[in-house]
Amino acid sequence: DAAAFMKKLKISKLVIYPYAHLSVNLAPPSHAIEVIRAMKERAKALGLDFHAAPFGWNKRLVIAVKGHPLAEQLRSYAAEELAKPSEEVPEALLMEEKLESYWYILTPEGEMIPVKDFDFRGHENLEAFAKYEMQKSRAVLEQPPHVSLMKRLEIADHEPASDPGNLRWYARGRLIKSLLEQYVTEKVIEYGGIEVETPIMYDMGHPALKKYLHKFPARQYVIPVEDKKYFLRFAACFGQFLIAKDMQLSYRHLPLWLYELTKYSFRREKSGELVGLKRLRAFTMPDVHALCKDLEQAKEEMKKRLKLSLEVMEGIGFSEDDLEMAIRFTKDFYEENRDFIFDLVRMFGKPVLAEMWSERYFYFVLKWEFNFVDCQRKAAALSTDQIDVENARSYGITYVNEEGEEEYPIILHCSPSGAIERVIYALLEKAELMRQRGEKPMLPVWLSPIQVRIIPVKSMYVPDCVKLMEELEKNGIRVDVDDRDETVDKRIREAETEWIPYIVVYGEKEKTSGTLSVRIRSEDKIMAMKPEDLIAKIREETGDKPFKKLPLPKLLSRRPAFR
Repeated sequence: DAAAFMKKLKISKLVIYPYAHLSVNLAPPSHAIEVIRAMKERAKALGLDFHAAPFGWNKRLVIAVKGHPLAEQLRSYAAEELAKPSEEVPEALLMEEKLESYWYILTPEGEMIPVKDFDFRGHENLEAFAKYEMQKSRAVLEQPPHVSLMKRLEIADHEPASDPGNLRWYARGRLIKSLLEQYVTEKVIEYGGIEVETPIMYDMGHPALKKYLHKFPARQYVIPVEDKKYFLRFAACFGQFLIAKDMQLSYRHLPLWLYELTKYSFRREKSGELVGLKRLRAFTMPDVHALCKDLEQAKEEMKKRLKLSLEVMEGIGFSEDDLEMAIRFTKDFYEENRDFIFDLVRMFGKPVLAEMWSERYFYFVLKWEFNFVDCQRKAAALSTDQIDVENARSYGITYVNEEGEEEYPIILHCSPSGAIERVIYALLEKAELMRQRGEKPMLPVWLSPIQVRIIPVKSMYVPDCVKLMEELEKNGIRVDVDDRDETVDKRIREAETEWIPYIVVYGEKEKTSGTLSVRIRSEDKIMAMKPEDLIAKIREETGDKPFKKLPLPKLLSRRPAFR
């Protein structure tokens, strides 16, 4: 077309030049060079008198343009249909799909029993978990109960203006989430974690990162910036490893724990697998790595971190019956470290699912997780830890040993709780399981956005209720007052649907006697209590957990609905 156009205008010479100012969407230089080379070859084949000018050539000219008589002759050339770029899938994901696994049940007594031969009587959750894991299907066929609960309780919701798997958080949900974030962080620091903060995006061309991307079984968000590609992190590994690479470490510093609560981590999960709070594309991940001088030290640290994770899960509100454990390892690692693996099983205290690989496909030789089995008999991993034998070398992380020589440490990757969003998923699913058993569903008191609701019988008692609210607030309790012009029964019913642990109905009797009529949700009964007794009971339930004030108007008449 250019040759025909030149002939029409009786122009004999052609200049091929990458004029960047004519585009708002520039290709990287590597692509531009390919196109210019192809244009030169085509011009030569057509016998045109052409010159290919270098980039910046026009800056040496002074051109005065009077009018623009040929503007209507401007031509723009582009491919009729741009080919959709192929997705670069990490090698670990491809290997995971081809992976051949051998499944067993490990018992605290030291037995290793093939799954098909294990007697699951009394271990029905473990059986459901084993079936789910062995099928390796994560497709969502129906909506799990927690999705409607997270919306009805004004915790979180889908954001239509964002990519699927990126949620909006309402005030109550943000409160729950921030309390969990604070609790896990405090526990890690209590165990000796050093808290840092690192970037959320990294250069895909970085040698160490590129290798790790292919070893980690997750899809990434990729962002093109000029002539580079960046990916959004899916964990805190990258930033912490790059920090560790620059540290001056000796054997005296090890084991060393580096910790970050990532806000956010990103994994571009398949759209058919996204669901509510269980599987997201943007999530909050507490991530603590331990640098250990050798495998023996790593094994001892893993036991400490398993203890930490058990404490975190119990502190959040999960019991032993709520969790099932999986341990995954290579055959070689099992044969050389059998006693250690069964030590982990004994610490958990009940049979666990084991997945054995014939060879190592990933950067780790062992990983374990705590899993929650939900209302649909599907599972999701919460706490986890891994023994990484590869990334210290990949990132150039070294320490000086007792002989003054440099060595590569073993790295442990632990999340004591798993993603914060997934913890909330498990709490909501647990509450639904309570309802199915005939119990009243509720969140742990320390995580309940409103711990006490005060309902005045008449509007004349609102000032007294506000005073009572202020007294409870001074003692670290989240309280509100339902001062709306509704019947007492309706206000009680609505408080029940919000899963409020303690409901106080306040009238003349309470004003005169100083004794409160308190509905206790967990016990499904009404008790007469002095304010100080109610305070003591709630403080006993919440213990030393973090506390945050209610981020909503205290009077319900002034509180807007989010949905």
